[in-house]
Amino acid sequence: MGRVDIANVKKTFENKENASSFTVFENVDLTVEPGEFVSLLGPSGCGKSTLLNIVAGLDRATAGKVQVGERIVKEPGSDRGVVFQEAALMPWLTAVENVAFAIRKKMKKTEATERAKEFLKLVHLSKFVDAYPHELSGGMKQRVAIARALAMDPEILLMDEPFGALDEQTRTMLHREVQFIWEETRKTIIFVTHNIREAIMLSDRIVLMGTRPGGIRKIFPVNFPRPRTPSSQEFTKLEAEIMEILGGEIEKVMREEMGDDFHSKKASLLYSTHRDMGDNI
Repeated sequence: MGRVDIANVKKTFENKENASSFTVFENVDLTVEPGEFVSLLGPSGCGKSTLLNIVAGLDRATAGKVQVGERIVKEPGSDRGVVFQEAALMPWLTAVENVAFAIRKKMKKTEATERAKEFLKLVHLSKFVDAYPHELSGGMKQRVAIARALAMDPEILLMDEPFGALDEQTRTMLHREVQFIWEETRKTIIFVTHNIREAIMLSDRIVLMGTRPGGIRKIFPVNFPRPRTPSSQEFTKLEAEIMEILGGEIEKVMREEMGDDFHSKKASLLYSTHRDMGDNI
């Protein structure tokens, strides 16, 4: 329960207008154990979100298979909850109504409302159950989206850069929220990010994906205990190890996209102090 097996997965996109195609990744093999927190990290265009969508059943692999437990993934299912970068709340519904709406088919309205309140409490939004989306901050909206996904009681939580559009202070606060939720629920989580420090802060393992036609370059176990401090020796050592490989992948993307301008802009684009490797590509 909650185990994900990705076996020899390949994804190719076809362009029917000019009869061309390109392969995003191939030969992807990965097993995520029940209750494990795994981050997918890599440069823009390497296929992190595409791989997550294949696991979610929102996209189909060109080759290979994805299995959740004993089931082959062919379409979306209640065993997988998805949280996107945008919260996508219904503006005419309150926070509690947005969460309850996702589970109304499973139970009576009063039961759904009570369950929605429980999960809003889990994400520390008990005081805002009756607030409408326009009355909530960006971080609050994302917490409602997480509560909505959790209320469906999925085996696996799939998170596609859920904090990418938020400011650094809100993102740091939500790191603590996600760690708390994971410790409370022990859901299997697959988390897409561009940010090295975010991945180290949250993950049991970090899967580094390369540029297309890409795949898995290396898997980094994060063995030191939580809560983690970015200034600690073990944190900075792992960050440097990831940066060394990821920097090479970023260079490949930059060379391809920038051509002759690559060398003049390399330093300012490649070595970002906050280690968010997707900002400028």
